[in-house]
Amino acid sequence: MGYQKVREISGLQERREYLNHLLSDINALGVMHKKDLFEKKINRIGAEQELFIVDKNFRPSRNALKILKKIEDRRFTTEIALFNLEINIDPLILKGDCFSNLEDQLKGLIKNAQIKAKQTDNNKVLLTGILPTLKKKDLVFRNITPHARYKTLNKVLKKIRGRNFRLHLRGVDELILTHESILFEACNTSFQVHLQIDPDNIIDKYNWSQAIAGPVLAATANSPLLFGRELWSETRIALFQQSMDTRNASLHLREQKSRVSFGTDWVRNSILELYWDDIARYTPLVTTDFKENSLETLERNEIPKLRALQLLNGTLYKWNRLCYGITDGIPHLRIENRYVPSGPSVIDEVANAVFWIGLMQGLPKIYRSIQDKMAFNEARGNFINAARTGINTYFNWFGKGISARKLILNELLPIAKKGLKESDISPRDIKKYLNIIKKRVEKRKNGSVWMINSYRSLTKEMTRDVANATIVSCMYGRQQTGKPVHEWKLAKAMDCFSPNIKKNKLEKIMTTELFVVHENDLVALIDNIMKWKNIHHMPVVNNKNKLVGVVSSSDIDKIDIKEDNLLVAKDVMIEQITCVESEITIEEAKEIMIKNKIGCLPVLENGELTGIITRNDLEGIYQKKIDSEE
Repeated sequence: MGYQKVREISGLQERREYLNHLLSDINALGVMHKKDLFEKKINRIGAEQELFIVDKNFRPSRNALKILKKIEDRRFTTEIALFNLEINIDPLILKGDCFSNLEDQLKGLIKNAQIKAKQTDNNKVLLTGILPTLKKKDLVFRNITPHARYKTLNKVLKKIRGRNFRLHLRGVDELILTHESILFEACNTSFQVHLQIDPDNIIDKYNWSQAIAGPVLAATANSPLLFGRELWSETRIALFQQSMDTRNASLHLREQKSRVSFGTDWVRNSILELYWDDIARYTPLVTTDFKENSLETLERNEIPKLRALQLLNGTLYKWNRLCYGITDGIPHLRIENRYVPSGPSVIDEVANAVFWIGLMQGLPKIYRSIQDKMAFNEARGNFINAARTGINTYFNWFGKGISARKLILNELLPIAKKGLKESDISPRDIKKYLNIIKKRVEKRKNGSVWMINSYRSLTKEMTRDVANATIVSCMYGRQQTGKPVHEWKLAKAMDCFSPNIKKNKLEKIMTTELFVVHENDLVALIDNIMKWKNIHHMPVVNNKNKLVGVVSSSDIDKIDIKEDNLLVAKDVMIEQITCVESEITIEEAKEIMIKNKIGCLPVLENGELTGIITRNDLEGIYQKKIDSEE
């Protein structure tokens, strides 16, 4: 819906008008399909590259509109957040060295963006499925790109839900958050690949795209971290689904599936079943001004644009999405692969595209009419398992169990090679890009594995925030080399800090794994927790989980706990506490602690406790004692 000037459906009459156009569109599509009006005997490929913009500290930058203005290229456009950009690659005919051309085009466009980003506050553009340095505070409403369609979508989705957006993910760690805007979606960036399909093969090809989604995702996973938590190998899958989930109690009977989904069944008799299911299942969210009636346009022997159907399609997000388009006045159908993440490098992304397109073109005869040979839930289960465990997934593949590694190396890569040869792709390109997939799988080292191994190594010697910044810094550096991820060395500690650490932001060193106590917890309990965990300050919260004070070990030392064994935290806590935001520098934090003669600073973000910095933390940096009253 990106090019549409959309608005909320405001009343019954507007809803009726939209639905009339929608029904006209789907009926026109059926007529076009019956009359065989779609383009045949030609395959085009396309891609959409989504990017993150980061500042000199590798944190999200809000400069998308400034950078976009400097780029002055129609292929660049906005995304929902001000820290994202999108590139729409020019379509290419699937033949010869098209993939080398795709790589060259991508590199040139990204290089242009890098130059313009550097001219804008020394920013950078980055390829990654989820930016590890993102924080909840980055998802505030002011970071939504100020275009009507984004604000309208946010308003409508929130209105339908009747509550804030909620996120609950469980992987190695668990993450539970609520938020007021749809910017959870902006945490995701992808490399979306389009493949035009001959309508005579569209049912088999679409079903096949569903069957191979799990194995392809296992090889390409690149998004294991979100807000400092280890979650799924490809966390984008669950994150995107929950960020766009409009279901609530009142809509339960109409929308039983999230607007982001794998689908509900195989296509069996007509490709139009996909659209029929969408129209039956999902309520329309937005509308626009329509300039044609599609059936009347067909009667004039003209090709309709199907605006209402495309608008509905633009508010639904199947991982394999059927798309309608027109090229030189001739309509076509294509499949859009939406689940492959952005990154880790340009050459990795092109290799991912080559692997998927090769598989699509190489569909073996034994896997045609797949709806009669494989349960749909088997394909859907494979996809979810791949999102969770990535390259280490064990698949149920047509009734037999097989590891991702064996399936890809022994069966899928040969199918992809065959499909590329039959599409007349240059042997050099076939060897170059499929070899990257082969090496990546053999070494079990996709982007997700590189990131997790780097993160676990780094967090042994630094905080989560520092580790995340180090990973992003190293990721950016590795991307500039042009090497694929299976050749990357793990991120190293020395690659993050600026030479003068004292001018770094407080978030670099603050403790984020907090132990807090309730204001009615016994002091005896607090004393034991401090001894068990070797900590000297504990934040105190109330029933609303709001910070109300701090208890220090020096406060407890002044009390005879055995004599006053019923004392609770609120009896001894310091209520007049000095708090800071994580954006201040370490030097500023030191000056505040000295001036106020205190031993710790709770750190707040949007009023919520997110960390703490203590005198001991600062003494470790400055290597000298810092006086306080405690």
